[in-house]
Amino acid sequence: MRIHIHKEGYKILAFGFIGLLILNVVVNIIWADLEFVRWAFFICSFLLYIFLLFFFRLPIRYFEADPGLIFAPADGKVVVIEETMENEYFKDMRLQVSIFMSPFNMHSNRYPVSGNITYVCHHPGKNMVAWHPKSSELNERSTIVIKINEGTEVMVRQIAGAVARRIVTYARENTDIRQGDELGFIKFGSRVDIFLPIGTEVEIPILQQVKANKSIIAKI
Repeated sequence: MRIHIHKEGYKILAFGFIGLLILNVVVNIIWADLEFVRWAFFICSFLLYIFLLFFFRLPIRYFEADPGLIFAPADGKVVVIEETMENEYFKDMRLQVSIFMSPFNMHSNRYPVSGNITYVCHHPGKNMVAWHPKSSELNERSTIVIKINEGTEVMVRQIAGAVARRIVTYARENTDIRQGDELGFIKFGSRVDIFLPIGTEVEIPILQQVKANKSIIAKI
């Protein structure tokens, strides 16, 4: 499997490299006689940069679309499968499936279905831990609704967490999108919710690890 670096990481990686380089030069000047301190700082800087490279990785996954399936929109762990009241758009009961993304997961989000985008809205909010039950309503979040060809609508909600500080959403209203294409990116730990019609046949158990464009969430 080939791996690229996501475009959302270019600036952070560039400024991070320059910043860490300058700090290491300063440390080497100030603590010139303390070799242990200089090496310890260099190793910590190196590990931090390796983590940034790992975080912004973008695996190239070969994907075959299937209009009868709903694929995972994110890498992570399924933390919620329940019927709940969706108050922003549908204003009725929906089946919610939530995927928690740790800082060690790949953070590119994908469209779980093909269709037309009928609704996009970004909401500023709090930064509670992403697994908190109220994070879907109170945290910073972006909501995207996709109408499938048959008329069924599926909602995807990107949610910032305690560590995540920026949600990037590429979705635009009244555009046609393809299952598996990139929906957006969330920087550093977060959660993605999917809201499906009641009665949708879910294919995964709670606490299951899933991968975007690989794991099947449900059947339409």
